[in-house]
Amino acid sequence: MPNHHQRLQSVPSSDRAHALWLTDELLFNYQRCNRRAFLDLYGDLSQRDPPSDYLRKLRQDSLQHQRSIVGDDPVHAPTYPREDWLTGAAKTLELMQQGADRIAQGVLVVERENGLRLVSRPSLLIKQPGFSYFGDWLYETVDIKLGKRPKLDYQMIAAYHAYVLAEVQGAWAETSWLMLRQRGAYAVDLVEMLPRMQDILENCMQMLIEQQEPDVFIAHNRCDLCHWASFCYDIARTDQHLSLLPGVTPNRYTQLKALKLTTLDALAIAPAKRLEPLPGFGFQVASKLVKQAQATLQNKALALPQRLDISAPLLTTAELPTDTVELYFDIEAAPDQNLVYLHGVLVVDRLAQTEAFHALLAEHQDDESLVWEQLLELLWRYPSAPIFHFCPYEVQTVRRLAVEYNTPEHLITPLVERFVDLHERVTRVATMPVESYALKPIARWIGFDWRDADANGAQSIYWYDQWLATGDRRFLESILRYNEDDCRATYHVKDWLVDFTQGNGFR
Repeated sequence: MPNHHQRLQSVPSSDRAHALWLTDELLFNYQRCNRRAFLDLYGDLSQRDPPSDYLRKLRQDSLQHQRSIVGDDPVHAPTYPREDWLTGAAKTLELMQQGADRIAQGVLVVERENGLRLVSRPSLLIKQPGFSYFGDWLYETVDIKLGKRPKLDYQMIAAYHAYVLAEVQGAWAETSWLMLRQRGAYAVDLVEMLPRMQDILENCMQMLIEQQEPDVFIAHNRCDLCHWASFCYDIARTDQHLSLLPGVTPNRYTQLKALKLTTLDALAIAPAKRLEPLPGFGFQVASKLVKQAQATLQNKALALPQRLDISAPLLTTAELPTDTVELYFDIEAAPDQNLVYLHGVLVVDRLAQTEAFHALLAEHQDDESLVWEQLLELLWRYPSAPIFHFCPYEVQTVRRLAVEYNTPEHLITPLVERFVDLHERVTRVATMPVESYALKPIARWIGFDWRDADANGAQSIYWYDQWLATGDRRFLESILRYNEDDCRATYHVKDWLVDFTQGNGFR
């Protein structure tokens, strides 16, 4: 990295009408999905999904967080028409030349010889001692983020801000800052991050200039909040794209493409031994992917042979118990607030043929300890009943709350021993024709439907936030309905899995 006072060679500006704008937001999205960045610039905007309630909540939370960080100290903010980056950059430059101590929502623009303009919009520009085009001062950037950790993609954009700023002010700042929720200020290591950021930037610029539309690839952990999700998903479904198969990661898909195994039919008949030597595969992954393609083509759940995982025996009766009374447990929580606001428990009495749903709800945020005590009382009311749940989150949360509220060990250890993770059981013995081994896809395939078709955990968090803000009990009713359906879906999966392991459950 150039030293602190080194000036960069500037590129003459141009008034070309068709210059491309590469903003920090576009580069951020490129890191997560290069196709999203391409569509944001060249796609038909009418095909984007409207923002979900949860996404709107995140945006509002982010704005509130930024306001709390900026505080009441004097700050200058350039005013300019929406997305008029040149006007914003000119007004920001005026403030920098005047030596304003703090500039909020400034705009930095530099132009490349290829006609592409780089736009940086850090949350804050902070005046520091030094030497720049402006005189005996320079600026450092601060990016205020809602996240709790200095994730790599955050650091890359902080490096991008420093990179563009260096051209604008003719000097490198010592660092670029992230201001994170709870953690506070984090200094980004520019020596490490700048070369990595420049590689990403060059690749992004090449894609945009050459208009290379990236292939569709569905990754639920990255696609779920994207406004192009439905557009890309429809293409993937039409093409029966392999990214819809659980276990097909971007790296594995690249390996499969090299072998020309890009269709379900081709993968379903491929010998597992052909895939086994590929990087990131091995015998177990190769065998499961071939089996997954077969299950999807046949729309049928297939037994997973024990030999695929010698360390995991087939299910025993003790691992999948059927008892007189069974409990089905699901939690609703707001991780950003470190708050568990609902414990839902469905009590199934097979002897009496009754089902009773218990909603232990914290109507106020400080009621978490109260509903925790209510949960313990309910679970110990049935001291021998197995407690079925889906994925490890419920067990992890029970352990965490026990520590937080100093719950005696004799009330927790025997309780946790009764927990039965159905996700672990299902994935150990069955390959199902689903796009994900989450609760919803599995339960829906076996025939269970949620009363609110679009409800999910993120929506529940939004509903709880709205309940706290408005006091409208309809939001609570929506949460309870969704949570009860989660518990009942878990119940249906358990009964299906019992039938399946007994050889009677093929759909």
